[in-house]
Amino acid sequence: ILTGAGISAESGIDTFRDAGGLWEKHRIEDVATPEAFARNPALVQGFYDARRAALDSVEPNAAHKALARLEREWPDDEAHSLLIVTQNVDDLHERGGLQNVLHMHGELRSALCGACGARTRWEGALSDAPPCTSCGAPALRPDVVWFGEMPYQMPRIYEALARADLFVSIGTSGAVYPAAGFVQEAAAYGARTLELNLERSEGSHWFDESRQGRGRTGAGVGGRGAGRPVIREGRLAECPPSLQLFDPALARATRRFPRTSHMVGVPVPLHRGQGSKPILPSSPDGLRRFNRFAIIS
Repeated sequence: ILTGAGISAESGIDTFRDAGGLWEKHRIEDVATPEAFARNPALVQGFYDARRAALDSVEPNAAHKALARLEREWPDDEAHSLLIVTQNVDDLHERGGLQNVLHMHGELRSALCGACGARTRWEGALSDAPPCTSCGAPALRPDVVWFGEMPYQMPRIYEALARADLFVSIGTSGAVYPAAGFVQEAAAYGARTLELNLERSEGSHWFDESRQGRGRTGAGVGGRGAGRPVIREGRLAECPPSLQLFDPALARATRRFPRTSHMVGVPVPLHRGQGSKPILPSSPDGLRRFNRFAIIS
């Protein structure tokens, strides 16, 4: 699953490319490149200091908490793998209960030393050039990936994409590479691909299915919609609250498959091609379980 700025927008964090977003208020070249930092470190530090301080005024939303429930209830064995990767530099996934998330673009609450390369958890400002806790040099910068820099842990991400049965993108613009190319990478290896977004992204046409619009109140987080049917065409199955974030798009993404598996003991269509393993095996506890699953947020 790939989620981006859109998943945190509901919490009140500005996106980048929407009207009124961060890139309307600041030029990328002024605050989000290594050259900008070298040219005017005070401006860049002030920009990220303000974003870091703003985290204290926001809270994780239902989508963050739903992903955390998915992680908690996911099978903990070698046959089922779950990777959650985020493009976001906020900490709302962790505060929402997620234990393992890969921040491919870094984190606001982390500082990187330009002298020794050490990383330090950081809550305060960096504008006053505090010393590195490892080497003492006043060379700390935001531990975020700027334009022109390589995102973190790319080999691990590409390995997960090559092994995934399902790739889901949530709340992304589809405009920033390499993340925007993940859907093509996963599809090339045979994964089913699904996009969930408020509106079409620049990469919507690459997905097997793209669904847009806001979720209904209570339908995605185990509220009033908990346990409602998730397949509206063909047979029905009940979806547990932990997976309702992906309802009904994941269910619809399976209905064209030529073979059949079971979800909560109810037969549903399965689409993985001839000779492949089922991606919706029976699950006594009601969870739709995939053999391998890459979540990139």
